[in-house]
Amino acid sequence: MKVTMTGRRVTLKPSFEERVEKRLRKLDRFFDTEAEAQVTVTVEKDRQTVEVTVQDDGFQVRAEKSAPQMEAAFDEAADLLTRRLLKNRRRLQTKLQRPAFDDVLPDEMTEAEEGAFDVVREKRVALKPESVEEAILQMNLLGHDFYVFQNADTLKTEVVYRRKGDTYGVLIPE
Repeated sequence: MKVTMTGRRVTLKPSFEERVEKRLRKLDRFFDTEAEAQVTVTVEKDRQTVEVTVQDDGFQVRAEKSAPQMEAAFDEAADLLTRRLLKNRRRLQTKLQRPAFDDVLPDEMTEAEEGAFDVVREKRVALKPESVEEAILQMNLLGHDFYVFQNADTLKTEVVYRRKGDTYGVLIPE
């Protein structure tokens, strides 16, 4: 796994970088050798936030934690990442055995009307055809409350979301 580390408002110490490399090597059994991990450390006043994102074969796993020390925040984020992988291990095994889709198209984002809303971030996402179950798996791996995807059966853009009581919903356009 290729690991890239970025420090925002902080210079990363070699001991922290070695710790990250060693800990992420333990996750190699879940990913191909071409997998890429991005570790971002952000320092804000009295807390340090570590975000770990691993991309492999068309899916992403993400975890983010904050703590007073970056080492503690990284350990918590790595633990969360491992828990997400283990929780979805059976589904991941079937997903990783399927070939990735080659024709991934970026989603066209629309801008808000001038002055109507204060848009502070714009994110472009690549949509690929996948089932509702795969979309829920991807949402859980990212740790998000919703996930936009292209339904493999209808080829329409849909959204899965987390509901109260550990249930899920799907928004289907008409």
